[in-house]
Amino acid sequence: MSRGSREATTRARTGRVAVLLAAATVAAIGLVAKAASEARLADSTVDLGLLQLELAYNSGVAFSMGNTLPAGVLVAVTAAIAVALMAYAWHRAPHAGSVERIAGGAVIGGAVANVVDRARDGVVTDYLHSGWWPTFNLADTFLITGVIVIAHLHTRPERTTDTAAAPVRDHTAISPITDDPPQT
Repeated sequence: MSRGSREATTRARTGRVAVLLAAATVAAIGLVAKAASEARLADSTVDLGLLQLELAYNSGVAFSMGNTLPAGVLVAVTAAIAVALMAYAWHRAPHAGSVERIAGGAVIGGAVANVVDRARDGVVTDYLHSGWWPTFNLADTFLITGVIVIAHLHTRPERTTDTAAAPVRDHTAISPITDDPPQT
């Protein structure tokens, strides 16, 4: 195996491990927060100002859509989406920077936490209530934040393949922003 091939294999493995570690961490945080909310908020709410901790259960998906569908259908569909996200992250991780890897892990971990929660009893435990937005949970927050970060990273002009692949000859030009050290 050549040096370049070994480096590519190591980078792929490192990138994938980073995404999986981020996903596992986010899923664990989300599931622990749900369990704590069910134990502590069963008969009470906590006012935090702009946000209240208030226990609620969502039998649907985002904004309670699909709440009349059987729980098994929602578990199957959301699990399929989570698997598709994992497959994309597996493919993308070797080429992604560290921010994108962490954001991908946040998306996957949030999705997995909600699938695991729904698989238990057919509903997702929500506990973050604003009064002007549907009640949500920490896993939802991780998932949406990860999606926004990834979308932002992929819309930056310096991420285009023409800019990233072209050698920079003019040192006054803006070089692409990456997490990788410069190649010599």
